[in-house]
Amino acid sequence: MKVVSNASVLIGMSSIEKLSVVRERFPQGILIPEAVRREVVDEGEGRPGAREIYESDWIRVEKVADERIVDLLLTELDNGEAEAIALAREVSASIILLDERDARRAAKRMNLKVLGTVGLLIWAKKAGKIESLKEQLDALRGHGKFRFGQAIYESALREVREL
Repeated sequence: MKVVSNASVLIGMSSIEKLSVVRERFPQGILIPEAVRREVVDEGEGRPGAREIYESDWIRVEKVADERIVDLLLTELDNGEAEAIALAREVSASIILLDERDARRAAKRMNLKVLGTVGLLIWAKKAGKIESLKEQLDALRGHGKFRFGQAIYESALREVREL
């Protein structure tokens, strides 16, 4: 299974010290485009996850071949999101890890299966990897400064019977 990730999922999971959940969910590893590596590792130097992602042997950086798709996507998305979607198409990824609404919408228009940070945490709760989804979502909002609506928060908690 090929999985491509955007920066937000890696940053979000790192901010709550749960990057290991991504590795457990995708033990074969994940791909990130160069723009995501720059955003997380270079621009994010000293922030949660930057060092772990740089030193990781399960996250592989891959160059996007078709820059035309990236250029088209840049009209509505940032560089990391555009490259992640383009790379996911190129490698026929089974899943793309994205959080931002516009990026998710663009990926779905291209028939890509999308999973975000909250979805990963729901999986982690169901798989017994974390004790409390509520605790992790609250940490994401607080410590991680992650933004998601109350409806998503409550829906996630209901799905794992914590609400």
